[in-house]
Amino acid sequence: MAALHSSTFLTISILLFVCFLSSAEALGGKKTGGKTEIKNVKSNKEIQDLGKFSVDDYNLAYKKGDKGRLIFKQVVKAEKQVVSGIKYFLKVSLIWKGKPHLFDATVVVKAWETPSRSVVSFGPVD
Repeated sequence: MAALHSSTFLTISILLFVCFLSSAEALGGKKTGGKTEIKNVKSNKEIQDLGKFSVDDYNLAYKKGDKGRLIFKQVVKAEKQVVSGIKYFLKVSLIWKGKPHLFDATVVVKAWETPSRSVVSFGPVD
């Protein structure tokens, strides 16, 4: 009789857990750790600041003089992913050698660290 109660309890526990996961995904529409699109990026000051930060970081690391310098215009698309901090995936519009270009930038923000922002990757869109 005890074995019957134990297996019934286990079955019910598993079913409740599956229901919880299903409802959590349905309510949020996102899976944990998945990317989320950021709306209104052009008017989002935080996102625009992160885009400018990524360009400035590149220019600082690869001092190429004024001709090779990248000039930030704006972030045109952005997504975020909750990791240990928040990882931002940015599509940055900029001027390079007098011509417009798109670059991909990945910036991680960890508010509890100093410095709180770091560029993980930065380069031209393929």
